[in-house]
Amino acid sequence: MNITGVCPLIVTKDYESVREVFEDIGFEKCTSNVNINDGDNECFMMKDAGENCVHIVSSENILQDFSGVSIIVDDHQEAYDLLITHGFIGSYGNIAADAVFSKSSMLFAPSGFVILVSQDTD
Repeated sequence: MNITGVCPLIVTKDYESVREVFEDIGFEKCTSNVNINDGDNECFMMKDAGENCVHIVSSENILQDFSGVSIIVDDHQEAYDLLITHGFIGSYGNIAADAVFSKSSMLFAPSGFVILVSQDTD
């Protein structure tokens, strides 16, 4: 498994406001997945001119915003299995989320830390 990218992750109910903050400091939306698992959630990446990135996920199912790390890998299943063997629990009932351009899983460590593992499929 190769990690091809790492960036901060923000999960929020108010993703438009978060997006606007990052746009104001020079970030642009570069990729987007909508209707994740046939829902209304959206997941998108933003980058600035220096190729710094942030991954933003909209969710109506959270009590408060939270952050973590997003990693992009070349083999989703291998990364997923590795994290599960280290005690992480998947947020989608231990199945991967299907989206238009990627396969991803949000996993929670026993400590509560969040990692979003994604593999581009386009």
